[in-house]
Amino acid sequence: MLNITDLKKGTVFVQNNEPFKVVEYSQKVMGRGGSIVSVKIKSLVNGKVLERTFKGNEQVESANVSSRSVQYLYNDGGKYFFIDQTTFEQFEVSVDLVADAAGYIKEGDNVQLLFFKAQPISLDLPKNVALSVSYAESAVKGDTSTAITKDAVLETGLRIKVPAFIKTGDIVSVDTATGDYRERVKH
Repeated sequence: MLNITDLKKGTVFVQNNEPFKVVEYSQKVMGRGGSIVSVKIKSLVNGKVLERTFKGNEQVESANVSSRSVQYLYNDGGKYFFIDQTTFEQFEVSVDLVADAAGYIKEGDNVQLLFFKAQPISLDLPKNVALSVSYAESAVKGDTSTAITKDAVLETGLRIKVPAFIKTGDIVSVDTATGDYRERVKH
């Protein structure tokens, strides 16, 4: 069991037999030592985000979630396929489970696959990924302002805003939590 004050960002717990991950956490301390914890939680089964408030000395059940390093093989439009490179066990994962992560993974990438009761439930991406720019708009000549951005399409189909100096063929680092450009990667 977990105390409500243990529900920090990233903590996984079970509610109604479903695993949830804390995505935001705030605590208000009330008089006489009591506290209220407000959290935004994301279902690791269907991806829904809920807000929940816990009071006083409530407890939640900790989730027995395991993580495995897997390599992304391919997708067939309906399922994504991964392989555990130590055991060579393959996993089929639904498009819904991969969801937005699809824009950050390419064939051959290693990611963490989370399991709950032996079923894949979530994909954990690295904080940043390096992806090649497959298309970038042309920069406006003479515009030297550093704050100018333009649209770019990455090799996975992900669209992001990049600085004006980025061109097709460049490799850029992208923050997987926000989808924001971080920097150009030297190659």
